[in-house]
Amino acid sequence: MIKKILLYTLAFLALAIASVFIYVSLTWNKKYDDWPAPTLKTSTDSAVIARGRYLVLGPAHCNSCHVSSIQDLEDSDKGMAIPLKGGVGLPMGPLGTIYTRNLTPDKNTGIGRYTDDQIFRMMRHGIRPDGTASLPLMMPFWKMADDDMVAVVSYLRSMEPVEHPVPENQWTFIGKAVRSLTPTFKPIENPDAPATAPPMTPPSIARGEYLARYVTNCVGCHTPRDITTFEATGPEFSGGMEFEPWAALNKHFNMDTTLWLRTPNITPHPNSVMAKYKTPEDFIQRFRQGRTVPFSPMDWGPFSRITDEDLTSIYMFLNSLQPVEHEVGDIVFKKESE
Repeated sequence: MIKKILLYTLAFLALAIASVFIYVSLTWNKKYDDWPAPTLKTSTDSAVIARGRYLVLGPAHCNSCHVSSIQDLEDSDKGMAIPLKGGVGLPMGPLGTIYTRNLTPDKNTGIGRYTDDQIFRMMRHGIRPDGTASLPLMMPFWKMADDDMVAVVSYLRSMEPVEHPVPENQWTFIGKAVRSLTPTFKPIENPDAPATAPPMTPPSIARGEYLARYVTNCVGCHTPRDITTFEATGPEFSGGMEFEPWAALNKHFNMDTTLWLRTPNITPHPNSVMAKYKTPEDFIQRFRQGRTVPFSPMDWGPFSRITDEDLTSIYMFLNSLQPVEHEVGDIVFKKESE
C-alpha cells in the first residue's frame, strides 16, 4: 500500500513538473500584438528635442544603460557623449542576462527600424516592437506625460544613427518561469498617463512625485523587492532592495567582487538617509557631488545633471511621504555564508 502511495505521489509530481515546464515553454514569450499604441507622433521642433535631450541624459537616465560596455557606462556617467547604441549585458542573477537595446535611429539595428507607434507602445505599455512583454519596472515610463514622451523619442530620432547589433536576451528556465508566472513581465493595461507633465517651475510636490515615480524611478529601487520577481515586499521608498555583485563591474573598478549593495530608506524618517539633508540646497549639493561608491547602481551621473528646480521638487515630494521606520543596514555589505 505504501509503495503504491509513493508511486502515485511521484507520478503526480512528475506530471505537475511536466505541466509547468510545458506551460512555461509555451507562454514565457507570449505576444501582445493586439494592444493599441498611444496616438503620439514625434516632432522635429528644436525646443521639443532640447527637452527630450534633458530627459534622456538627465532624469530618465537612458544613458546609464543603453551603451555598449562597462567603460562606456563609466564615461557616460562622467558626462561624455557616448552613443546610445546598446549592447551592454546586465546580469539578472538566476533569471539570466538582458542586453540593452540600440536607441540610435539606425535603420538596421536601432530604433530606425520601428514606427512611432511601436516605440510609444513600448514606453507606455511595456510591449516590445516584436510584441513580447518587457520588464516595465526597469523602464517605468507608463505614466510619463504625453509631451515628455514625445520629447524623449523625438530626441532619440534626432541622434546620429549607429549600426550596432545587440544580442538577444538570455533567459534561464527560472527567468522564463518568472516571465510566465508573475505579473512582473506583464504589460501595463491602463496607464492613465497625463497629457502634460507638471511644470518644472515653480518646484512642487506634484512635479516631484511625477519624476520620482515615472521618470527617475526612485520608487523602483528604493522599495524593498524580491530579487527574483521584483515584487515589492515592503513600503514604497523605504529602501532595502538588494543588488547582487556584478563581478565585471566591480573588477572594472578594482573592487571586491563579493560586495553587495542595498538601497537606503528615503522616506522622511529621522533614521533615514533623508535626515542628512535639512534643506533642498543640501539635497542638491549631494547630487552635484555625484558618485561616491564606484559600482553603485544609482544613476549618479545623469542625476547630477538634473536641474535645481527638479531636484527641489523631488526633495519636496520625498519629505511629504509618510515616514517609514526601516533600518536597512549597511549600504555596501557582504552576504553571510549560509
